[in-house]
Amino acid sequence: MLAFPPQQPPRTLISSGSPNVYQLKTKTEKFASSTRVTLGDKNENQTNQTILLVGETGAGKSTLINALVNYAIGVKFEDDVWFQIVEEEERRNQTESQTSEVIIYQIFGLEGQTLPFSLTIIDTPGFGDTRGLERDDSVSRRLLDLFRSEDGVHEINAVGLVMKASDNRLSDRLMYVLNSVTSLFGKDLEESIVALITHSDGRNPKNALQALKAANVKSSENEIIHFLFNNCQHEDRRNHREFLELANQISIKGLKNFMIFLESTKPQTLEITAEVLNERIRLTACIQNLQDRIKENELKQREIRQTEEAFENHEEEMKENQNFTIEVDEVYKEKETIKGGMRLFVLYEGAVTCSVCEENCHHPGCTIAWYPEHCEVMKGGRCTVCTNKCPAADHVKEKWRYVIKTRKVQKTLEDLKEKYENNKEECEEKSSLLENLKQENRNLEIEWASLLDEAYEHVMKLEQIALKVESGSTLVHLDFLIEKMKEKGDLGKVKRLEEMKSRENEGTKAALRYAKNLSSE
Repeated sequence: MLAFPPQQPPRTLISSGSPNVYQLKTKTEKFASSTRVTLGDKNENQTNQTILLVGETGAGKSTLINALVNYAIGVKFEDDVWFQIVEEEERRNQTESQTSEVIIYQIFGLEGQTLPFSLTIIDTPGFGDTRGLERDDSVSRRLLDLFRSEDGVHEINAVGLVMKASDNRLSDRLMYVLNSVTSLFGKDLEESIVALITHSDGRNPKNALQALKAANVKSSENEIIHFLFNNCQHEDRRNHREFLELANQISIKGLKNFMIFLESTKPQTLEITAEVLNERIRLTACIQNLQDRIKENELKQREIRQTEEAFENHEEEMKENQNFTIEVDEVYKEKETIKGGMRLFVLYEGAVTCSVCEENCHHPGCTIAWYPEHCEVMKGGRCTVCTNKCPAADHVKEKWRYVIKTRKVQKTLEDLKEKYENNKEECEEKSSLLENLKQENRNLEIEWASLLDEAYEHVMKLEQIALKVESGSTLVHLDFLIEKMKEKGDLGKVKRLEEMKSRENEGTKAALRYAKNLSSE
């Protein structure tokens, strides 16, 4: 006789054997940029506990989610059944399986069987796979979309950092993953983070704990709270049954202790974490815009120098011949087509650009927002990135971006007068024209210096609110900011940034090495 309750959830047999494997029948719906999978009907009078799972690709999150569901149902080893709520990869649409999709599993209607509460499990795509930094960055954008969506998730009870018991602290890839996932959260969630150690044989997971220590991850004064799980529950039991039963006992103990911990926690709001995610996106967009502006600045300075030199060398010829021409490398912008468009009916890839400033305000990385006013770089209805901080209405999101180019052009004295002087009479004065050229050069320097200060403020804001400000991407930005702040001569800010960079430990350096390798691929 089966030991689990007779009120079994609706299911479909996938394979017969020991155990019989069933796919649970669930309700699936798309919202924002996530998918919600619901088992059972929600009872508003019941307590719900929410878990956010993050970790490396291949760490075993899917098996762990299935184990949580089987535990909630009340399945025993002797029942010889296994329920799956996570759809197997080969059964999913191939396009979907390759996206950075956040899936929210809701388990309702089982309260009082094994657990006194219902469960919500947020599954995030694995970090550190072969698709690079852009894919990992997309996870944070989808989480931000989930946290700020009206029908999304606004509080959690625990962050489960999923990792294998065999994970080695010397791996640059693992350090990058730990660095990436912990940098997603606000400081207020530090005590909510626990390690969920998979593929465990029940012994002390010293390698995994050493890795966590190297990455400076902890939820108490000394080390992170952790729970052990084995990933064998669904394996064929006709051979090695005694071993598999022992493995199951490891998972049951881990699940029981984790649920006791979960019941004792209070929900934490995600407002600060959402702010952290938003600040990181704005920092990256600000840096990208700044790099474009510095490039444009340098090219325009070259054009100005060419004009000055030509004017000085050919002053007499120009006075005698108004049509005398000089050749300069003129700076201009043009629209370049980029990969973009609708994907999976919920995402729209494109670049948010300002039509007034003719600048790229968010590219690459803008996938969540359908319209510019919904983009993360907008705040209070205005852009936080473009030169004039223009209203969202002055922006578009399309499948093109601005690129900065130069072209050889012939210019006469009249052309120069028209460009650099409002008063034609003043143009006859050599000093007047050269002074205007120099003033334009100074204006360009002021513009990029202002944007540099804005990027610095984003970093300072992250230092105040982020659990780990020194993420791989932020450290790359620090190198750039330090270099440009030195050029600007702002030694006070250089000192603050260098102090921040000096906090790098071996784990952070390993993460940075891996991030740079991903960027170069």
